[in-house]
Parts: sequence; structure tokens; C-alpha cells
Amino acid sequence: MANIKSAMKRMRQNEHRRLRNRAIRSRIRTAVKAARSAVGPTTPDAQASVREAIRLLDKAVTKGVIHRNAAARKKSILARRLVAH
Repeated sequence: MANIKSAMKRMRQNEHRRLRNRAIRSRIRTAVKAARSAVGPTTPDAQASVREAIRLLDKAVTKGVIHRNAAARKKSILARRLVAH
């Protein structure tokens, strides 16, 4: 356990950010899974779910939760799957 006041504050901040990042990453994973399963020959809402996943990925990048190249890679994969079907 930290004894210095600034270290204790840093621990509180890190825990707060960890929980926020975990929630954001969970939403991203759920949206990407939904978009991947929605992309198919008979699903009309595939474009909307892909758009939502891309929106969440972009928001996560601006908050610093995931790296911009990781988000770009995931967005590219989703876009290619959408165009293929």
C-alpha cells in the first residue's frame, strides 16, 4: 500500500480508469461480435451494426483505451466483410 499522498491519489485514478477502460472494451467487443454476425447475405441491418461498431472503436481511440492502429485494423476487417457480402 502506498504511503505518499500523490501515490494514493494515483492508485485511485488508475482504478477508476481501469474500470472505465474495461467497460469500453467490453462494449467494443460486443459491438464487433454483433457486426460480424450481422454481416451476411440475408441481413439488412448489417450496415447499421458495422457503423455502430466503427463509432465505438473511434470513441475508444479518442479516450486512449485502444491504439489507433488496432482500431483501424478492426474497422478495415469489418468493412471488407461488409463489402464481400
